[in-house]
Amino acid sequence: MKTIDPQQEQASELYALMSGVVAPRPIAFASTVDDAGNVNLSPFSFFNLFSANPPVLIFSPLSRMRDNSSKHTLQNILATKEVVINIGNYPMVEQMSLASTEYDQGINEFIKSGLTPVRSARVAPPRVQEAPAAFECKVTDVIKLGTEGGAGNLVLCEVLLMHVSEHILDEHGKVDPFKLDAVARMGGDYYLRASKESLFKLPKPIRGKGMGVDQLPDFIRQSSILTGNNLARLGNTEKMPDTQEVVAFKTDPLVGYTLTKHQNDPELLHMELEKLGKKLLEDNQVQEAWKVLLLRNHI
Repeated sequence: MKTIDPQQEQASELYALMSGVVAPRPIAFASTVDDAGNVNLSPFSFFNLFSANPPVLIFSPLSRMRDNSSKHTLQNILATKEVVINIGNYPMVEQMSLASTEYDQGINEFIKSGLTPVRSARVAPPRVQEAPAAFECKVTDVIKLGTEGGAGNLVLCEVLLMHVSEHILDEHGKVDPFKLDAVARMGGDYYLRASKESLFKLPKPIRGKGMGVDQLPDFIRQSSILTGNNLARLGNTEKMPDTQEVVAFKTDPLVGYTLTKHQNDPELLHMELEKLGKKLLEDNQVQEAWKVLLLRNHI
């Protein structure tokens, strides 16, 4: 494990390391205007949702490392106290990236990136028509985090109005992550596409209290086959199946072949049962996994 003291590291190197591991990060595609009405559009990956009531988003434009100057977005926000935070997705990710170019003050990145401005209802900055969602916000505070180049500026944005494309909603009016096709920032030139291959479901902790990993039988906790994730899935149940349920499971076709094939080799049988239990856990068949794993005490 490499240990790094921020005080002994160049800011640019520390930024590269931190942004590489604090990832993936959602992207605030912020549109602003200056006092003269000139539009600016730029993405920022130091961004997230921080409150639901009131609805508050926060993003952080860093001061430029080369000369400690402020980004145009920050200058505009300090002048007008308004911003629209657009959400980018894969169909527009290269246009969003192009908008991050350091164009001169007054240059409209909507035009440069080929994106379409749409008049906002409650704030002056326009929103991005191609974005699957957009938040019209008033800026309630800007917190400066340092005085040197690379210092962040926390922009606290209270949402006044939210726009969501119906194309990304399911039949229940909820956001469908497959339709959203979201993107997130990694380190360097890397992005993440939240596509079908990278999405997975994880059951939330049960409403009752799960037993926890510490209450699992020793032979399960000490397994060389089950992972920490597997153990946590087991620990997210209130109780284990009882002996009667486990014994009855011996006749289930799911384990019948394994029990018969390895009945003369207990060590191999235990290993095969753990492998089967692992697969069942990863298929979210938790109760079946429990019974398979506990069978070793009843054979």
